[in-house]
Amino acid sequence: MDADLSHHPKFIPEFIKRQQETGCDLVTGTRYMANGGVYGWDLNRKLTSRVANFMAATLLNPSASDLTGSFRLYKREVLESIMPKVKSRGYVFQMEIITRAQYLGFTIEEVPITFVDRIYGESKLGPGEILSYIKGLVDLFIDI
Repeated sequence: MDADLSHHPKFIPEFIKRQQETGCDLVTGTRYMANGGVYGWDLNRKLTSRVANFMAATLLNPSASDLTGSFRLYKREVLESIMPKVKSRGYVFQMEIITRAQYLGFTIEEVPITFVDRIYGESKLGPGEILSYIKGLVDLFIDI
């Protein structure tokens, strides 16, 4: 979860409940299902996120709807299995983790969340990070 509280801790009990009810390996928050959403983003930021998720969905056929989000609950075994295989850094890291989890057979459940843009500081998302994301997406497509 983001340390600036863009991901509100009020969703954590729902993550835990979903994991306990289903026994899944990973619970991920999604902005892109009913009752989820984003507040405070301009049109450019919304389009960037949607296009990034669309590109990933097209190439990787994920079971999760929000590959670029970072509000997740993992079983320890999932991270222990995946982390040695991770190659990426930056925004593509989130996509790689959840995609590798799926392709390694771990079960994934989603919980709708609302994401509120940060009040202090600035996003690190710029042209370099976008190019890195595209490169990481293609590398992951080739690797899985």
